[in-house]
Amino acid sequence: MSKFSKVIIYPKDIALITGKSYRSSWQLLKNIRTHYNKEKHQVVTVQEFCEYIGINEEVVCKLIS
Repeated sequence: MSKFSKVIIYPKDIALITGKSYRSSWQLLKNIRTHYNKEKHQVVTVQEFCEYIGINEEVVCKLIS
């Protein structure tokens, strides 16, 4: 991983990775936030997304960078 890789994942990134629509990606992000007991204002990290989905973090970082 590079020194300045992204830390936060957005619905647009999830749509790119999964091939789902923006709306479905937004819902998935909401489910991840609930799974990790986060509040509405808290963000989801790439690491949390990868753990939840079961995808290697390096692959995701290459796709969204």
